[in-house]
Amino acid sequence: MKCRICGKTAVIKLKSHHTAFCEEDFIKFFERRVERTIKRYRMFNKHDRILVAVSGGKDSLTLLYLLNKMGYRVKGYHIVLGIDEYSESSVKVIENFSKKFGIEVVFDNVKRVLGRSISELRSRFRSICSVCGSVKRYMINRAAMEFDVVATGHNLDDEASRLLGNLLHWHHGYIEKQKPVLEEREGFKRKVKPFLFNSEYEIAAYSFISGIEYVYKACPFSKQASTKFYKKILNEIEEEMPGTKMMFLKGFYEFKNKYKISESMSELKKCRVCGFPSYGEVCSICKLKEKMLLS
Repeated sequence: MKCRICGKTAVIKLKSHHTAFCEEDFIKFFERRVERTIKRYRMFNKHDRILVAVSGGKDSLTLLYLLNKMGYRVKGYHIVLGIDEYSESSVKVIENFSKKFGIEVVFDNVKRVLGRSISELRSRFRSICSVCGSVKRYMINRAAMEFDVVATGHNLDDEASRLLGNLLHWHHGYIEKQKPVLEEREGFKRKVKPFLFNSEYEIAAYSFISGIEYVYKACPFSKQASTKFYKKILNEIEEEMPGTKMMFLKGFYEFKNKYKISESMSELKKCRVCGFPSYGEVCSICKLKEKMLLS
């Protein structure tokens, strides 16, 4: 198998693109796609201050590494969730990453907001993933106030599986908001996904070639997450029909643009407890704190 560009021995085969690359040309291919995505959707520029939310996994650490390599003004932000060995491993990996590549990462702790770790809260809530997601969004939004934009490592597999789930259940609000860029709005900074059209496989290959070590194990509390099932289904379709995920997601964006499907702009208020922007009188985190006191 030969590299499509230079003819050397290929080390990476991309079935969805019907091609293969040597290491050098794969790196160029990967980075060009990310740069094109950033420019196409006007995500940010070299003057913007970018907060990259990092979990310790391959996607977020690779995004932080690549944006820094490309010359963007980035800083990592990690929330320590307190999920036993998983969180300990994540912190260690991120600290080693920061030292190795000379990229600053700020650490925060969920206990600062909720007074308890996610592990301590697990037995008190039916869906701890929902609680965890809410507090992470809240903390990232808070931390982002000093920046121009928030970048996350969501990839093609993430977005395609999310879209499938939203369409199956007709979650109109989520469907309307699923887009490459969520523009800044009344206290919430712009949010972007530069890896939108890069698959998990491509990101894993790029991180390996670049010497990026990351946490390989998934969160132990995410075993029942529905997105895993949707990913499994899409992977089976992709195996039979390479390129399906890309066509599915791109087709959705083209459909939204053609028929001018826009986000319903609900009125934002200020939480009467903490003063942070909220769609209700009290934000989800303050409601969560109140529930914790009553339970």
